[in-house]
Amino acid sequence: MADITASMVKDLREKSGAGMMDCKKALSETSGDMDAAMDWLRTKGLAAAQKKSSRTAAEGLVGVAVSGTAGAAVEVNSETDFVAKNQQFQDFVREVTQIALAGSNDVETLKSAAMPSGTTVADVLTNNIATIGENQSLRRVKRLEVTKGAVVSYVHNQQSPGLGKIGVLVALESDAPDAALQDLGKQLAMHIAAAFPKALNEADLDEAEIERERAIATEKAADSGKPADIIAKMVEGGIAKYRKEHALVSQLFVMDGKTKISDVVAKAGKDAGTTIVLKDYVRFQLGEGIERETSDFAAEVAAASGVPQKTDTQPEPTA
Repeated sequence: MADITASMVKDLREKSGAGMMDCKKALSETSGDMDAAMDWLRTKGLAAAQKKSSRTAAEGLVGVAVSGTAGAAVEVNSETDFVAKNQQFQDFVREVTQIALAGSNDVETLKSAAMPSGTTVADVLTNNIATIGENQSLRRVKRLEVTKGAVVSYVHNQQSPGLGKIGVLVALESDAPDAALQDLGKQLAMHIAAAFPKALNEADLDEAEIERERAIATEKAADSGKPADIIAKMVEGGIAKYRKEHALVSQLFVMDGKTKISDVVAKAGKDAGTTIVLKDYVRFQLGEGIERETSDFAAEVAAASGVPQKTDTQPEPTA
């Protein structure tokens, strides 16, 4: 009997999408023959995830969970919105979010963490792909914590408690009463969901993105025919506006459209009789940044039926 190495198990797992123990058993049953082991997994229905791994998964759920001074947000994707209503899928996202809350702040670390059942997150995800019948992926995770104060959550388009289309966490560090922090945190979280800031402070904005904006502004300003020094001022004025509009602390509060978020936080601290610091935030929007495939559903059905379709190059029938 061939020795089954960890490397062989890893290779088969990556190739098949099946669980680690299933891959090890398959290799043992086939004396280490990789192709035969793959066939063994297929006959057992354990390699079903592989067939689905190339499909675009841009639906699913964002999960958020909070416990005292810590909070976590997780995005788990699926192919269709129907899966978001599946109890098995919802339970998985909820359990994974709780695991992240306990300390996982990295996708790969989270995948290797143990679920309540004892198996890893990655293995349960693979099993879910096979049983639910759609490609799914654990896309991202972020955990926040403050030494004192509160982390407040908000879910937009909520499907189930703590699960929805947009998940927001706000980390507030302060000695202020919890009720005051919860009220402020909820208002800020709703603002973040609506205003979509790209960073906490202006200094945290992506400089590569700033340079792209500068190039666009320069090209637009050049068409004005104004002198170079005026154009330079126009460009820098545009960049300054961009920074203010996309950094959370300098955005105008959506509730009144005139007060900067930094001033909203300062006023809440003054009212509470102590300093409140907005330490960090998370905003996960489902499918954000994923390139979605588009298809002609009618054409797909026709193709499946075997009926030839007319194209633009085909002549119109004559009477």
